[in-house]
Amino acid sequence: MFLNYLRLLLLPFSLIYGLAITLRKKLYDWGLMRSVKFDLPVICVGNLAVGGSGKTPTTEYLVRLLASYKIAILSRGYGRTTKGFVLADHNATALTIGDEPLQYYQKFDNVTVAVCEDRVAGIERLKENHDLVILDDAFQHRAVRAGLNILLFEFRKLGTLQFLLPAGNLRDVFSSRKRADVLLVTKSPVPLLHVAQQASINELQPNNTQKVLHSYLKYADLQHLYNEEESLPLDTIKDYEIFLLTGIANPAPLIEELQKYSETIHHEEFPDHYAFKSEDIKRFKKAFESGIKKEKIIITTEKDSKRLKAAGFKDLLVNLPVYFLPIEVELFEEDKITFDELILNYVKSNRRNS
Repeated sequence: MFLNYLRLLLLPFSLIYGLAITLRKKLYDWGLMRSVKFDLPVICVGNLAVGGSGKTPTTEYLVRLLASYKIAILSRGYGRTTKGFVLADHNATALTIGDEPLQYYQKFDNVTVAVCEDRVAGIERLKENHDLVILDDAFQHRAVRAGLNILLFEFRKLGTLQFLLPAGNLRDVFSSRKRADVLLVTKSPVPLLHVAQQASINELQPNNTQKVLHSYLKYADLQHLYNEEESLPLDTIKDYEIFLLTGIANPAPLIEELQKYSETIHHEEFPDHYAFKSEDIKRFKKAFESGIKKEKIIITTEKDSKRLKAAGFKDLLVNLPVYFLPIEVELFEEDKITFDELILNYVKSNRRNS
């Protein structure tokens, strides 16, 4: 109830914010603010809301799809303590490049990962040695004119009333979706009924050139935080007492997945990109040790695992059953064919040597 009142109080500020970003949008549309187009394929993965729509697994899907090309991923690097252009290397941590870029770097051997607030400057540093650049979370960064824009919408939030910042979680106006080439609805239910699919298309009202496609999440085996060789299929933790630690924008789908295996879930929730502190981990460890069941486990997300491993918490966690749950994006069969073909054709036809 309090949050609803607070939202009402903040609505005038959301109106001012909306006017400001609409004016900025028009300045780019009219050519009064400069937007740079590069001579290599640039794919932008973004959304209109603040976090939680699945940009990271969607970016990873693109990396797997385009594995035969030399790829650079360029991110802003939220949560990092550094400034300017930073190229990921074996010394990189969540503090130096951010948790999501660190995840990309550690997951894909043949992909260059870099962070830079100025995406134009970042692409300039990367363009000569790569076939394409994937921009992670740059839809609002109009200084770059990406060749292909993929805009994500979370399935469960379509059709719900959403407000602009600061009253709500939208950082861009809904009409901005018209700039995108692909409107990708994420975290869809499986199976996806035709009526639900059509409802999201009706909500998004695509123009004649836009594709509305649907994806869903796939959960892999649990992976031990410190031992890469140790993993657990989810069905082996049936009826375990689960202690869940998250610092992501939207943990609801993860909780729904874990509820398939256990009714006893203790969730310690922190904001997106939260920098865990020793006091947080000590308190969480104490709660775990006070657990009632003999069979119990600590679970976190893959993104959170990067900050947990980088923050010097090993002495507190190393003797505990701490696992992270990797996720992947998959598209429904017909949509997958359409999406893959669109991406591959775009990259092939826009390569510098094509």
